[in-house]
Amino acid sequence: MGSSHPASPALSMATVFFSVCAFFCVLPELAVAKHAGVTRHYKFNIMSQSVTRLCKTKSIITVNGQFPGPRIVAREGDRLVIKVVNHVQNNVTLHWHGIRQLRSGWADGPSYITQCPIQTGQSYVYNFTITGQRGTLWWHAHISWLRATLYGPIVILPKKHVPYPFPQPFKEVPIIFGEWWKADTETVINQAIQTGSGPNVSDAYTINGLPGPLYNCSAKDTYKLKVKPGKTYLLRLINAALNNELFFSIANHTFTVVEADAVYVKPFSTKVVLITPGQTTNVILRTKPKSPNATFVMAARPYVSGPAAFDNTTTSGLLEYETSVSSNHNKNKNKSKKKLLLLTPVLPKLNDTMFSMNYNKKIRSLANPKFPSANVPKTVDKNFFFTVGLGLSPCSKNQNCPGPNNTRVAAAINNVSFVQPSTALLQAHFFNKTKGVYTTDFPANPLVKFNYTGTPPSNIAVSTGTKVVVLPFNTRVELVLQDTSIIGAESHPLHLHGFNFFVVGFGFGNFDPKNDPKKYNLVDPAERNTIGVPSGGWVALRFLADNPGVWFMHCHLEVHTSWGLKMAWVVMDGKGRHQKLPPPPSDLPKC
Repeated sequence: MGSSHPASPALSMATVFFSVCAFFCVLPELAVAKHAGVTRHYKFNIMSQSVTRLCKTKSIITVNGQFPGPRIVAREGDRLVIKVVNHVQNNVTLHWHGIRQLRSGWADGPSYITQCPIQTGQSYVYNFTITGQRGTLWWHAHISWLRATLYGPIVILPKKHVPYPFPQPFKEVPIIFGEWWKADTETVINQAIQTGSGPNVSDAYTINGLPGPLYNCSAKDTYKLKVKPGKTYLLRLINAALNNELFFSIANHTFTVVEADAVYVKPFSTKVVLITPGQTTNVILRTKPKSPNATFVMAARPYVSGPAAFDNTTTSGLLEYETSVSSNHNKNKNKSKKKLLLLTPVLPKLNDTMFSMNYNKKIRSLANPKFPSANVPKTVDKNFFFTVGLGLSPCSKNQNCPGPNNTRVAAAINNVSFVQPSTALLQAHFFNKTKGVYTTDFPANPLVKFNYTGTPPSNIAVSTGTKVVVLPFNTRVELVLQDTSIIGAESHPLHLHGFNFFVVGFGFGNFDPKNDPKKYNLVDPAERNTIGVPSGGWVALRFLADNPGVWFMHCHLEVHTSWGLKMAWVVMDGKGRHQKLPPPPSDLPKC
């Protein structure tokens, strides 16, 4: 596995204790877990930690003093009981991104959607079972911009004695991409909201928390993956960046993509992976048969499709081949030998939207006898057509916003910019106290039709509200997400909580309801929890509303979520005993 790197020059004893405890408490369980799931306990202490990056030390919010945060390891069918204790001044919630949360919506985590935040000095136990899922997911804070440093991997292994649908890898390595600001990220977004301008862009991207040698004074902060020749490695890729989709490649090596968003896919080869914030991708890396006389750079940089400012930098790490045992014996002699050749990868152009479209076309469910494609709804009960994009919103009189007539940039779905409530939607729904919290009149179609990817309308003002869509249990839903050119066309990675959806179609331009559905893939469509709506295009999704609760759907570009590109689905209880949402746990935080 790659070299580890401390969050700061000296980790606290508490950090070491938590790391050791996590290692010894969790891994032995995996050795004895049977087909019946086991219960795995984790304790997440939300605490401040001083970390130095880019020659600047700052205090960041972490779990157990670790950055990135601790890895959660479980098997399909296991129950996770994660006690989160908040030792910082900020309110906190955690989201287990991609976990279905079947009848456990109280554990989903988005602030003011399924729970009120965990306040300073308080705790909450997230209790849920992993049902019918295996692969790579991740956890992150789900309040304001705290996920900038509060994130970590979730590794769900198959049930005991169930193999992968590909050869067992020699080693498995999580690689999590992040985004780093020298400034405090809460200050960054709060200033942007106060002034009505776009937030300052990040100063670096990171690989497993490390920026790499292309940044100022960061050569020592470089992720190194040490490999043996002639082996296969399963790289578990996670994009935890706040605001940027990323291209990723390793020089002179080819990946085989085998999984996306914890769903096995038909394997395909690629030199470059494209991954949006929120998405995960498992790839097999086959190392060269013999140790080459070279070191290989791995690099990630943004795919940019919109008009806004962005962090135009590249994070890099190193793939290093281990030398033979005999040469390792003479380490001192090795230091004086000539340097290895350093090879760098070629990444697509920053705005290569065609690469994005072609790459996503390759992702298809495995759909073989052992892993049949889950039930893609062949017929539909309810159709929705949602525009996603930007617009303008008026600022208050005491603000001096940069937009025309004292306006600011906002983001919206069907021109509704979501207003965060002051109490959690799920509580309001469960206890039937929705008055003054939310309304159920979210539009199923745009109220004003226009040429969505052509010349924008003259009035680009958005409306505001806390609006939801109500779905009866087991409704078969088709949702078309249409990008707009208002202010600028842009790829929007949309994430749906509580469900996987099937990506049955996508294309450029405006969706054609007569002809485009004829080309839908209902045989082996990609099954995901996060999908990039193509820049200047559309994507069609289908899902079965079989999970009672309130489920957030939002853009995973954090700046757009802050601007209101979000909404919620309320799925009603079914008639059966196992089709109803249980009451909330007694320790559910209060607003």
